[in-house]
Amino acid sequence: MRTARAFAAAIALAGLAMPALGQSFFTRESDVPRDAHGRSDPHASLRAVSLSFVQPPMPREFAVHDLVTIIIDETSRSESQQKLETEKEYDIQAALKQFPSLRHLIQGQFENGDSQRTMRLDLSGGHEFTSEGNARRSDRFIARITAEVIDVKPNGTLVLEARKQIVKDREVQMIVLSGMCRREDVTTNNTITSSQLAGLTVVQSTDGDISRAAKKGLIPRVFETIFNF
Repeated sequence: MRTARAFAAAIALAGLAMPALGQSFFTRESDVPRDAHGRSDPHASLRAVSLSFVQPPMPREFAVHDLVTIIIDETSRSESQQKLETEKEYDIQAALKQFPSLRHLIQGQFENGDSQRTMRLDLSGGHEFTSEGNARRSDRFIARITAEVIDVKPNGTLVLEARKQIVKDREVQMIVLSGMCRREDVTTNNTITSSQLAGLTVVQSTDGDISRAAKKGLIPRVFETIFNF
């Protein structure tokens, strides 16, 4: 009797387990929550149950002609060393045993001269050159410049370009910058560092009386070209 009751209870529990199995989280496909714009929102479940959840800031949307401030802090160092040694030696020996008679040569006749003396020529020489050069340079460029968004790629990458001109006491300083960055790298203060730009190109030029006075004149450059050999 007890066996029959236990068997009936097991069948009843199995019948109740089937609907529960259909409602299990392990067998149902979970739907990815989406925001109002239709984009996936993986933080929706955590935001609904957590009291200390902090929503991460959404990437800012950029458009062409938007402005972004770039903080330039570039440091470059280079060092080179070169040494060259060359050595050349040569030895030439020659002997002239017979020479045409100059008197007959003037008359258009080719005859040997009367003298039978042998003329000898012996030359020797050598050349040695040693050159050594060292170069070391360190530069640092710090500036802040506002760039314009000239293009937005399909994946959100921004193409930036900036131009800055400073005129002071007949001195004109020009800074031209270009590069690409991710929109996620732009801070809430609308700034980005130059180290976060891909394909960075920075050109700085100065034109004026001071820059022209610092250049070498024509005569020193001519002498350096001549005596450089």
